[in-house]
Amino acid sequence: MDIFLGVIVGLIVLMFLVTAHEFGHFLAARRNGVNVLEFGIGFPPRAIAWRKDPKTGKWHRLPRKEWKKESVSKVVYSDSEDGLAQKGMIFSLNWLPIGGFCQMDGESAADTRAGTFGKAKFWAKTKILFAGVAMNWLVAFVIFTILAWVGMPEFLEGQFTMPNDTRRDATPVQITMVAENSPAERAGLKEGDYILAVDDNNVQYSSEITDYNEAHAGGEVKYKIERTETGCVVQPDCYQEPCPCLEEGETKKVFESTVTLNSADSEYLLGVTMASSQAISYSTWSAPIVGAGLTLQLTGETFRGLGIMVGNLVSGTARLFSPNAEVREDGQEALGEVRDSVSGPVGIIGVLFPAFTAAGPSNLAFLAALISVSLACMNVLPVPALDGGRWLLIAIYKIRKKKLTKETEEKIVSRAMIVLLALIFLVTILDIIRIAQ
Repeated sequence: MDIFLGVIVGLIVLMFLVTAHEFGHFLAARRNGVNVLEFGIGFPPRAIAWRKDPKTGKWHRLPRKEWKKESVSKVVYSDSEDGLAQKGMIFSLNWLPIGGFCQMDGESAADTRAGTFGKAKFWAKTKILFAGVAMNWLVAFVIFTILAWVGMPEFLEGQFTMPNDTRRDATPVQITMVAENSPAERAGLKEGDYILAVDDNNVQYSSEITDYNEAHAGGEVKYKIERTETGCVVQPDCYQEPCPCLEEGETKKVFESTVTLNSADSEYLLGVTMASSQAISYSTWSAPIVGAGLTLQLTGETFRGLGIMVGNLVSGTARLFSPNAEVREDGQEALGEVRDSVSGPVGIIGVLFPAFTAAGPSNLAFLAALISVSLACMNVLPVPALDGGRWLLIAIYKIRKKKLTKETEEKIVSRAMIVLLALIFLVTILDIIRIAQ
């Protein structure tokens, strides 16, 4: 049931983010004199549609019998080759909940009719193409600003905050499982214990403990532990004083335990599974600054991650052809990192959204903003099938002072789209394999 709910929520969120992206194109097109044939939420087949009367400005229900005649692929605002002319913009709700679209008149750069995208000046085309990207960044900024005010989940080490206007509530890292005959068990650590510090260094994230253990493999490490004797370890309110979940006879105690870690080549060093702790930060006047700063931070992290992924893909592929077996093994590891770092529609909707939906509305909102940032970054990339690639194609032909014909544009964009769809298909297969394992 949780997975089903998460999938439904994921579809709704993704449709909202894509529709917001397309709405950015819509606003920029209208402001720059480009006619919009149809703005749709979801993808066809149509469920219901309205048409705006260009004379009165009123909206009228578009009868089903006119849907085929007024198909997006044929109608235009001005006279076309087949003599059809649209009588006003159409707004539609469609059956497939996988995004939205903004169909502009004359989307080919070679179109010269008044009111078409092709007729618009280069600067107008630039604003129209990147308006969708700007809208996704704006959505992320708004969500992060609201979260900064009502409670921002902290997922990143060094996540952007304004220290002089930040209140942070956090639960310590919790041990959820102790391996049998492990160093942790021999030292007396138990499931439900909280790790407050490692060698007198306060810790907030389980990754900090893991990194510290790796740096001290085979040595002695002192852990500061908090334990509730009767097991009252799952209520966050236990960290308020007085503790409301402690019953008579229950006591919390803090003690230190020194553990001798296993060597670096062992299966594990400490022998515990830890629940990722999560801090919640609150801001007041600085909420918009936090929203903008976190949007910029995640944009930088996204581009950095893309750079690392492409680097691993290129270097890993090259190493596979090396005569040295060790180099080939390194190449396979690099390609494995690429595979593990990429998630497609199945992974996002089928895994991430159910998990974040179950974690609460704040976590879900953070994921939505993160995906919005990712959509913005992806559409900036110079891939012809994406906004950034279309702009680059138009810019190159403008610099060369050559006409970009409709045939050339369609050939380049269609081939890029085939490659993009093939990559999406491959990533989807990898998602399915990961889920099945």
